[in-house]
Amino acid sequence: MSILTILEFPDKRLRTKAKEITVFDGKVKTLVNNMLETMYDYKGVGLAATQVNVHQRVIVIDVSEDKNEHLCLINPLIIEKDGEEETEEGCLSVPGFFEMVYRAEHIKVKAMDKDGKPFEIEAKGLLSVCIQHEMDHLDGKLFVDYLSSFKRKRIKTKLDKIHKQEGKNTK
Repeated sequence: MSILTILEFPDKRLRTKAKEITVFDGKVKTLVNNMLETMYDYKGVGLAATQVNVHQRVIVIDVSEDKNEHLCLINPLIIEKDGEEETEEGCLSVPGFFEMVYRAEHIKVKAMDKDGKPFEIEAKGLLSVCIQHEMDHLDGKLFVDYLSSFKRKRIKTKLDKIHKQEGKNTK
């Protein structure tokens, strides 16, 4: 397994819409395992393939306290949602920033596991927020898109400065 590089806002590759997985082979399993290792290494609760510059509809999540209950959703689709809640979100692609975002309180999602077996899951609370956040990544959307243009610009300016100091290219 390998730890992958996470793209950081405002990298344009984060805006790429991911394609559905149609072949479930060893490459998919390797991607899922590498994404899990990366997510745990960065101490995140979720990671979308788009964030590691793989533009396929794959997300991994683990909101458990012990980090031993991971979930993999391939080609996820929200089939029901209701309610609304505002929660503080952060993102591995927008490191160091946390802002309040509105999301559906309860969702029902259909997806496939890494072997291509379909399943459905209902989620609320942190799991619901996390699934919606990661699914946004698959569509090229970031949590900063829910913020005012002023806040988004402020975050972009601060991250651009940090990236320049670190010699990172995020264009």
